[in-house]
Amino acid sequence: MPGASGIGIYTLGDSLLHVVSPYQFTGFCGIHTGWIEARVRVRSGPPTGVDVGWDAISEATLFSPSGRLSVVGLMGGAAEALTDVAVPRGLIRVRAHARDRLHETVRTDDDPPERHELHIWAVSEDTPWRTVRADPGSRDWEQKPARAAERAMLSLVPRPSGRPALLPPDPYEDDADLSRVAVLRHRLAPVEVPVGVLPVGDLEVRLERVDDQTLRWSWSTADEPIFPHPLVTLPDDEPSTVRLTSGPDGFTLRHEGVLGRHAFALGLIWDHLLDANGSYPWVETLRGQAAEATVRDEEYRRRRAQRDAERWGGAPPSDRVRGLLGQARSLARIDRRLLDRIEALPAARQHEAACWAARLAMRVAGLEQIGWVADALVTAEAGRPLPRSFTDQGGAAAFDRLLSDPEVPHTTVTLHLGSTAFGAHTVTEALQQAAAFPALIALANDDPLAAAIDAVYNAAIAHGDDRDRFLTDVHMALR
Repeated sequence: MPGASGIGIYTLGDSLLHVVSPYQFTGFCGIHTGWIEARVRVRSGPPTGVDVGWDAISEATLFSPSGRLSVVGLMGGAAEALTDVAVPRGLIRVRAHARDRLHETVRTDDDPPERHELHIWAVSEDTPWRTVRADPGSRDWEQKPARAAERAMLSLVPRPSGRPALLPPDPYEDDADLSRVAVLRHRLAPVEVPVGVLPVGDLEVRLERVDDQTLRWSWSTADEPIFPHPLVTLPDDEPSTVRLTSGPDGFTLRHEGVLGRHAFALGLIWDHLLDANGSYPWVETLRGQAAEATVRDEEYRRRRAQRDAERWGGAPPSDRVRGLLGQARSLARIDRRLLDRIEALPAARQHEAACWAARLAMRVAGLEQIGWVADALVTAEAGRPLPRSFTDQGGAAAFDRLLSDPEVPHTTVTLHLGSTAFGAHTVTEALQQAAAFPALIALANDDPLAAAIDAVYNAAIAHGDDRDRFLTDVHMALR
């Protein structure tokens, strides 16, 4: 689920319950595979005592933005009565009860069935999981609060995925209208609370003292980010308040005004900070991730540079030229220096170069003396708009007229189309007039750079075997 820390089982918990994420905990049965009896009770408030008759009782706080809760088996199976049970929206406290937990290797037909029961009520504060009643003879699990805090902090600063979302956002995860909550932690003895900056990779937490008993918690971007593409989105744009009180029963920290989906993670972070002030276990993990991201980014840049060099016949041109939709890349592959020379010209000279190349293309193809073609060329050279037949739909009407005009000559030209995937050069014959005409249509482009590039390229193609001589003439003309 979004925001889940994924701390996994065997990190924090007891023989009955292990916390996993803001939305989930794992309960342990005696039987590995088989049926148990289970039920859910939604209460109006917390229980006043501890129910008798249960071997083990534990509880934890969950976040339910949808107001639904399901009990799911090890392999994903679920009973209909325990699926999408209506519970209060927001923070809920879940107390798990279990009894008669026996492994199937020792269970007999005379043994009572294994029973589990969940009691659920609404809360406004996140408090730690706890063992209410320990199962006699149960195993003591090693607690790993530093590991939990690391995963919790990482859940608050996830790296954005570059992949598009395959599914729309789940409306049941919308918590925009839910009230903010508090995180509550208690210690028997006074503890030191960090004040200043908590490093979190590209981000940081600023803990600023307001007075002796109050701190302000706020997220901000770090002055020196560590990832090649730093995070700029903060987990929470609003500051929250940390209140510190001491009394006969110990020291209490109350972190108020936090998002419900963040309460679980912040609770785990505070559990670590209160007991190990100055230790930030997530820092090395983020540095390692940043180093890996940097290597990947550098490899991507190297591959992209290599790919661009192959596409452009050398170093890629400016972003402006790369963004053109015409023949810039095609011209680069036959004369890389010429592309740069055309881009370096002022706009007026680019227009002159486009018209000059188009006229040579019409001349070599025998089109210079065709009346309507000559008129269009003169119009473009004078800086006036070409007729609509040259501008609409990429000049399709003008091209159709060219192919149907009986006065237009029909000659062929050799086209060198570059290398195939097998390294062989493709050579073919084409109608010279059709190869040359796009140089004139290029003059309809309002961008003089694009017009010049397209006109020069198509004129070069129209010259066929004399292409290299034409390109040499272009270089001389543009000096």
